[in-house]
Amino acid sequence: MAEPDRVDPPAVARVLARLARADAAPWLHQEVARRMAQRLPVIRQPPRDWLDWWGFIGGGEAPVQAVLGTAQRRVVEPTPALLQRSLQALRRPWWALGRRAQAGSVMLETEVPPGAAQMVWANMVLHASPQPVQLLEHWHAALAVDGFLMFSTLGPDSLRELREVFAACGWTAPHPPFTDMHDIGDQLVHGGFSDPVMDQETLRLTWSSPRALLDELRTLGGHVGFARHPGLRTPRWRERLLAALGERADAQGRIGLSFEVVYGHAFKVAPRSAPGKPVTVPLEQLRASLASRRGKPEGR
Repeated sequence: MAEPDRVDPPAVARVLARLARADAAPWLHQEVARRMAQRLPVIRQPPRDWLDWWGFIGGGEAPVQAVLGTAQRRVVEPTPALLQRSLQALRRPWWALGRRAQAGSVMLETEVPPGAAQMVWANMVLHASPQPVQLLEHWHAALAVDGFLMFSTLGPDSLRELREVFAACGWTAPHPPFTDMHDIGDQLVHGGFSDPVMDQETLRLTWSSPRALLDELRTLGGHVGFARHPGLRTPRWRERLLAALGERADAQGRIGLSFEVVYGHAFKVAPRSAPGKPVTVPLEQLRASLASRRGKPEGR
């Protein structure tokens, strides 16, 4: 999760527009989704429905449904272009869909109703958000009472080798700063979540050449910070970068980068009031919570 004042919304919009034209979610996102889905069994009460936040580039549909089975998936996308990609996925032939996939829906972030689902699943989203604190609050509002959030994001040890290359060449950092998992845990509590649990692991990927490394990084997005280099880089700069990366190859000729992946989950509990003071719950949230407890769609 990058600091709120370090991520440039127009830059994020350009990256999302490019990723919406990709054939599939980035490989790293798919791998992290698979690993995060392995944590789902720790939840004692499996959700009957879930929101797949940034579902197209999150790559979580298959690994989550492999664990949750028939739980209803609804996709939340940040842009109209990504919404169209998710709609195209739902129009696959009936034999290629999961049992409950046809019952799913796709909506923009601004259209998510309060108390919408028992689980919010957000894979590799937080570090790309221009307003991460507000996003945590949005996730909290989208959950039904007793629902839970599961998410992953990049931690501050990610891409340290690339930062070393840029620093040695006298260039500014190649990405905005990422937030430590302990700070994210504090933000979860301030955002209204209960019992946050944070964990992390470091994945080290290697490539056969500097060009292959840069091609892979481009599938993950790009530099979306305000501190990025203004304007386009030159071919000469790119050749210097390729040479600097090539100098870091190991004995087998492979170049490695580290990715610190932070995992978290937390619950939304019923609001509590001070002794003698009433508890206020919005009517829409109460209706959604009751419908979720009955296992029926809202409004029926």
